[in-house]
Amino acid sequence: MLREMALAAIRTSALAKDYGLGRGLFDLDLQVGAQEVFGYLGPNGAGKTTTIRLLMGMIRPSSGSAYIFGLDCRRDSVAVKRKVGYLPGDIPQFGSLRGGEVVAYLAGMRGGVDRKNVRSIAERFDLDLGRRFREYSSGNKQKLGILLAFMHRPDLLILDEPTRGLDPLNQQQFYALLREARDGGATVFLSSHILSEVENVCDRVGIIRAGRLVRVAQLEELRDVVSTEPNLEEIFLSYYREKDPPALNP
Repeated sequence: MLREMALAAIRTSALAKDYGLGRGLFDLDLQVGAQEVFGYLGPNGAGKTTTIRLLMGMIRPSSGSAYIFGLDCRRDSVAVKRKVGYLPGDIPQFGSLRGGEVVAYLAGMRGGVDRKNVRSIAERFDLDLGRRFREYSSGNKQKLGILLAFMHRPDLLILDEPTRGLDPLNQQQFYALLREARDGGATVFLSSHILSEVENVCDRVGIIRAGRLVRVAQLEELRDVVSTEPNLEEIFLSYYREKDPPALNP
């Protein structure tokens, strides 16, 4: 058991956070292997962000356990954070700090990062680190969040709706950056409500609805999941807007 947990990038067992009235996360059993890109797919309010906050040790579970590289997400939360690059669904507000000052502050907390890597990521997203955070558009705030998650080349990236606010060109830059991180040895846990996004980058997908994991599938199985489980239709509403529905037929 302990050996399995050590080998897995993420492992949860009966993980739950009960907010009452049927809201929260319930009995999550999940394993994500090292160097895997795992998509966590579900509509808004399904429990994706709650799962991520439990993995990051930001909230206490009602029951169950969660491990990252064999470290207990609650007991060893400081050690876990050293291994993780985290992009929250809501970027923290850094006020009048300039982008470069935010980077320097957080890099200092990590003991330093490669400045060339920081500069490279900023350039590929056309992000001006000399501007104040409060002057950034929502898209530029998201770009800064991506830079902060990737800049220290973490072993695990936990990304909550990472392309929110990005235009199509910058979305493609993000997908390329993610693939490069994976090829460099990183594991990726990515939450989304957009099926086409998950199709673009993920190896496997977990589908969550109303706080419960209802299916885990290889990417090539997704079309069969949609066609055989019509009660999941609301999860893929954004996909239907982007593509011709007949393309989902096996």
